[in-house]
Amino acid sequence: MALFGHKRQAPRLAPELDDVVLGRVLKGIAAARGPGPQDLAIAQVERLLRATGDDWDRRCHRVGVLAQAAPALARGWRERRPRDPDALLLATWAELATDPRGAMALCRVAADARPADPTPWVGALVALRLLKRPSSELSVVWHEIHARDPWHREAHLQILGYLSPEEQGSQAALRDFLDDAIAVMPWDAPTACLPLTAAVRQHHRERSSGGIQALGVSQYWSQPHTARLLDQGMAHWPQPGHLRHAAAVADLGMLAYALIRAGRSGGAGPVFSAVGGLVMPWPWSYEGDPVECYTDYSGRV
Repeated sequence: MALFGHKRQAPRLAPELDDVVLGRVLKGIAAARGPGPQDLAIAQVERLLRATGDDWDRRCHRVGVLAQAAPALARGWRERRPRDPDALLLATWAELATDPRGAMALCRVAADARPADPTPWVGALVALRLLKRPSSELSVVWHEIHARDPWHREAHLQILGYLSPEEQGSQAALRDFLDDAIAVMPWDAPTACLPLTAAVRQHHRERSSGGIQALGVSQYWSQPHTARLLDQGMAHWPQPGHLRHAAAVADLGMLAYALIRAGRSGGAGPVFSAVGGLVMPWPWSYEGDPVECYTDYSGRV
C-alpha cells in the first residue's frame, strides 16, 4: 500500500483509494472536453485496463470506479470497439446504475469476450441484486465467480448485502453465509474485511432500530466476538504488506470507524496513519458528511 508510513494528510474523498495510476486517469477524464481529449481519455483507460492484466481484484476496483466516473466515455468506447473485452466490461458496469436489465444482457457478452475474467459475472451479481431476483438465479452467477476467483471481495460484499434482513435475506441466512466463508477463508484473502463489515452493518442496524436492541448498542463492541474482530484488525491490518488487495485502504477506514464507535480511539492512531487521509463515504456517512466526520474523529487521536 502506497501510503503506509507517510505523514497524516488532509482528509479527502478518493474513489481510487491509493491507486495512483487510476487517480491520474480519473484526472485526465475530468479534463477531457471535445472529441480529441475524449479520444485521449479512452486511450488512457484502455492502457490502464490492459496493464491490470489478470489481477481480477484490482481489475474490478478500477472498472467500478471508472464506470461511475465516466459512464458516457464507457458507452462511447463500446460504440467504437464493440468486440473489445475491456470496452464491453466497462460499458456493462456503466449501465448497472441506470439499466440493470440491460446490464445483465451485456454481462453475458462481456463474459464470452474474456471467459477467464470474473468481473462480468460480478456485474451480473450486482444487477440481480438490484433487480431483487430470487437466490436461485444468484447461485448460478455465484458459481461462475467462485470458479474464477473464490475470494473475490466485491462478490462477497454483494452477497452480504443481498442476504441482509433489509434486502432478500435474514439474520440466520447472513450468519450461515459468514460462518461458511470464515471457516475456510485464508487470512490474507481480499475478503478479510467480511466479518468486520458485517459487524459494522449490524451495529448500525441496532442503533437505528429504535427497539430493545438500540438500548444495548453501547455494549455492542465490547462483546467477545466483536471485540476480537477489532483486536485482530488492530494487530495486523495496519502492518505494511499485510493487506495487499486493491480496496485495502477502504477496509482500514472501516476499521478506524469501528474503533472510534467502540470508544477505542487509543488504538485508532496507527490505522488513521495507514489510511493517509483517504476517505470512503461508507461507513463514515452513518455519522453525516464523511470528510467532516473523518476529520473530527481523526483529529481526536
